[in-house]
Amino acid sequence: MTVASLSKPGTLIRSRGREWVVLPESSDALLIARPLGGLDEEIVGIMPAVEPVESAAFPLPSRGDVGDFCSGLLLREAARLSTRAAAGPFRSFARIAAEPRPYQLVPLMMALRLDPVRLLIADDVGIGKTIEAALIARELLDRGEIHRLAVLCPPHLAEQWQKELAEKFHIEAELVLSSTIQRLERNLTRRGESVFDRHRFTIVSTDFIKSERHAADFELKCPEFVIVDEAHGCTLAGGLGRGRQQRFSLIRKIASRRDRHVVLVTATPHSGNEQAFRSLLGLLDEEFFDLPADIIREDRDTIRRKLARHLVQRRRADIRHYLEADTSFPERKDKEETYAFGKEYRVLFDDIVGFVREFVADRAGGERRRRVRYWSALALLRCVSSSPAAAAATLRNRAAVDEAPDEELDEVGRQTVLDQDDVDAVTTLDFSPGSDTEADAEATRRKLLAFARRAEALAGAPDTKLQGAVREVKALLKDGFRPIVFCRFVDTADYVARQLREALPDKVRVESITGLLPPAEREVRIESLVKDGGEYVLVCTDCLSEGVNLQQPFNAVIHYDLCWNPTRHEQREGRVDRFGQKKTEVRVITYYGKDNPIDGVILDVLIRKHKSIKSDLGVTVAVPGSSEQIAQALFEGALFREITRHGAQQLTLDFMDTSKQQVADLHADWESARDKEK
Repeated sequence: MTVASLSKPGTLIRSRGREWVVLPESSDALLIARPLGGLDEEIVGIMPAVEPVESAAFPLPSRGDVGDFCSGLLLREAARLSTRAAAGPFRSFARIAAEPRPYQLVPLMMALRLDPVRLLIADDVGIGKTIEAALIARELLDRGEIHRLAVLCPPHLAEQWQKELAEKFHIEAELVLSSTIQRLERNLTRRGESVFDRHRFTIVSTDFIKSERHAADFELKCPEFVIVDEAHGCTLAGGLGRGRQQRFSLIRKIASRRDRHVVLVTATPHSGNEQAFRSLLGLLDEEFFDLPADIIREDRDTIRRKLARHLVQRRRADIRHYLEADTSFPERKDKEETYAFGKEYRVLFDDIVGFVREFVADRAGGERRRRVRYWSALALLRCVSSSPAAAAATLRNRAAVDEAPDEELDEVGRQTVLDQDDVDAVTTLDFSPGSDTEADAEATRRKLLAFARRAEALAGAPDTKLQGAVREVKALLKDGFRPIVFCRFVDTADYVARQLREALPDKVRVESITGLLPPAEREVRIESLVKDGGEYVLVCTDCLSEGVNLQQPFNAVIHYDLCWNPTRHEQREGRVDRFGQKKTEVRVITYYGKDNPIDGVILDVLIRKHKSIKSDLGVTVAVPGSSEQIAQALFEGALFREITRHGAQQLTLDFMDTSKQQVADLHADWESARDKEK
């Protein structure tokens, strides 16, 4: 074949020991070629006058080439993939080990129309936002538009991201966490070299990198493509603490470089707090910081259209039937189950409530001491409602909240008590009296130890909450379900798992997983639990409530402890109720004490309203930011009132009746947030 014929675009040639495809820029003297299956960055120039070039010839098959059936199938699939990669609009499709659903291509197509890519993916829980974001990254890598990638996520999701990127997108990313940074820095070879210089692909803990010590290095060496998972935790919202402000400041500095690609991922973009929502959108475009309040007016079509180019949000109902492709999700069956305190537990609960009311009503020690006592009392009531084990552990310890600076006191209290934190609750409390006299302190200590001994004596058979849960677990197993039992406290999770092992048949395996375990150990324990099939139960804390895919081995959820943040209920249920669930039905049991005023307030005011809006709208709408700490307001009002002479029944009425206006205002704000989300 002549040199002139070899230079025709699309010709296949062989040189340097491999096959190439000739590109249109070629001439007879210089062939511009890309290796078959290679990237644009591998394009080279080949001079036929200097090195040998020949036509790539593939001989016809002969009898000696006959293989087995499996080899034939493998060849067929390879041919299909190669054809799809060559002829299709996306270069990444031959290099992914997943088959995206048609609706998952929408964010990719939107991203390719933006330069730089600035996109908020806010699809519902369980639809596949991780795949959508990673698909954009893989496509830009294969087009040669980016060379480095960083994923910012909560630390407990880092290994999940690493696994997804490696297995489905062939992106081998390095974990940059507080537990890995020393090892990574020891392997640096050049002076002034950064971890982000050494590793092209990284998965970074947002909480680790946000600190002043590490943020500057990341800002300086930040890759050109950044994915921010759980982006709602990086917004500005008044009163939610220094940590969130640090995360927002870091992401804003990263996004300030206009040629950097940023993809934000969250299932709850709008919490009802307009400031938080605008701060999230402002990370995409500075203009969105000042979005008009009434964006749905006809004369604001321009800004609305601009925003639509950067935001994609679908409910499950939107994608069940999309482009003639059906996406199946399981049917969720919710039910509420109740328990009643046993006689002895009822007496203990009432005695502790009486102690708490006296404790909080003590005005000695100033406002700071009063706030410490409030948070300590609220945490104690949660622990007593949770389990004898959590109650006993709490009663025997001091509080970390007492050590917090004054300006962070309420923030620490909200995080540990009102389910605003990202870690498990191992609550330790300070119940020192306001006068701090030695005699008063000793009397309080003795009283708490006596409560602790009484709580420990109620473990097992006297614990009616536990016994009711055992019955529910047995019923689920009998119906062929594999449940996850979610608890709020580490002590409760270990206690429930221990009691289930004793109550269930030997063939049923029970495992407990809490945030005290490193993420790698959590994964190992889950794999060990489910690998042999059969019947099994997982008891865990909220360390597994977010970002972890458990839909393959599990298909039911029991809320052993109610969350005081209803969004977390949705996150728990999303571990099993998501795309990829093999069972056509998943079950969710909301378990609460019918004579427990703490559960009553949370269930009536927060959880049922949350589920109602979710059912009506199809997506989650978080508690409005202006009343985000409604639990704090409700219980603070009850605890800070003067002690009455009435018993527990009056206490129940106190909790519910005196806060009617607060509840009405909250629900009105929530309805408004729902309308805005719609």
